[in-house]
Amino acid sequence: MSRFSKSSGRKAARFFHKPAFTKYWFIPVWLMLGFSRLLIVMISFRRLAPYLGRAVGLSAYSHLLTGDQEAQALRIAQVIRLTAHYCPWVANCFPQAITARLLLGLYHIPYSLYFGLCRDPETSEFKAHAWVTAGRIPVSGGQSFHLYTVVGCYIKS
Repeated sequence: MSRFSKSSGRKAARFFHKPAFTKYWFIPVWLMLGFSRLLIVMISFRRLAPYLGRAVGLSAYSHLLTGDQEAQALRIAQVIRLTAHYCPWVANCFPQAITARLLLGLYHIPYSLYFGLCRDPETSEFKAHAWVTAGRIPVSGGQSFHLYTVVGCYIKS
């Protein structure tokens, strides 16, 4: 048996041990990440921004969620993180943030989508990042407040 088939078999076995939510949403999230990437490449930010939520400037918002909403936000975060590893296209922070926004909106979970900047200490170049939180749950992009200065925030309550 080749090394490739052993590795693929282990990955498939691990996948089938994932929660039902992850297995159900894996393909749709994979497609959403591709669609999000396509939107980013094809459409200007100005035209995309109204679909991200209500712009609130530089303010940081944290919504209060129920226990069920927090649990759902965690499941959404897990499936996005897992699926992004299997995309043959760039599925970095921005496509993940758009996908998180879509799924959280679908489940009627309030969210905040942030854009931030920081200066790389080694190259002095600016780095941009996008992340989404739902209450205290980092849905995509991790806990980035300590690394990046917020330059824009979009919310849905």
